[in-house]
Amino acid sequence: MHTLKLCAIFLLSSITIVSHADRYVQPPDGENLIGKIQLTQTKHEDTLLDIARQFDLGQNEILIANPGVDRWIPGEKTRVLLPTRFILPNAPRQGIVVNIPEMRLYYFTKDKQKQSVVITHPISVGRMDWNTPLGLTRIIAKQKDPSWRPPDSIKEEHALDGDILPDVVPAGPDNPLGQYAIRLAVPGYLIHSTNKPFGIGMRVTHGCVRMYPTDIEKLFEQVEINTSVRIVNQQIKFGRSMDKLYIEVSPGLEENNMNYTEALAFALDIIDKESQSISLRVDGNALRTALEERNGIPVAIAHRSADDSTHKQTHLSQFPKLL
Repeated sequence: MHTLKLCAIFLLSSITIVSHADRYVQPPDGENLIGKIQLTQTKHEDTLLDIARQFDLGQNEILIANPGVDRWIPGEKTRVLLPTRFILPNAPRQGIVVNIPEMRLYYFTKDKQKQSVVITHPISVGRMDWNTPLGLTRIIAKQKDPSWRPPDSIKEEHALDGDILPDVVPAGPDNPLGQYAIRLAVPGYLIHSTNKPFGIGMRVTHGCVRMYPTDIEKLFEQVEINTSVRIVNQQIKFGRSMDKLYIEVSPGLEENNMNYTEALAFALDIIDKESQSISLRVDGNALRTALEERNGIPVAIAHRSADDSTHKQTHLSQFPKLL
């Protein structure tokens, strides 16, 4: 039985307490795990999308973490795994960092006690034909109750389906920008609210970053003009906590998804670099399962070896069973 499946069985038998948090103390330098995996139990009227919104998760996040649970009718008293543990993206801990494959936003800031914290929320990103642009930008404006002026490209797309958009959509319940919009320096791109919250956590936008209304209301008040926004594409993330090395693998974007061999080579290259400073004992089964399942849950794949006197190179040839 795979390592992750054994882990899931353990979780289902041992965890019953659930809490909701989107703000975490930043881990110390050299470590980058936040949060914890949790469980909840459904009520009769719940859907998985209701639970996702309740615990600030995106639709894809909760679906891939619970592959055997029906999204619409999970059933009463069904146990649902909440993937609320995250590896911070490999990026400077400043401003906003958006990781596209993970469909998650991280905001690095300080609390009222001047303690470094990270706030994280699920997001929606651009469809394959309307990619959210990668790179470093910044916030140039914030607007409450924005009107929407759809560009010609979007008006033409809607017209093909018989939906004629006006030149200006005023603020209100029919405005897809919702009540809050944060404008980026990249022309035409926003971080904004939505009037369709159950689409959060999917590739459904025309390139903008979309958030739950309650999440962006808080972010809108917290961020300042000129806050940096770094948009990255990190399908595989690595994290350290204590003496363990973790991997978090998300489903890749359709247009540049790594196959298993590519993902394995990438992972072993990172492990190789990590082993230059400490001797690691790698759990090949855990690594293989994480690369196969790609469920966005951080998994421990190596720990510091008791013999730290030598550092062995890590190559594909050392793990023939992984190929």
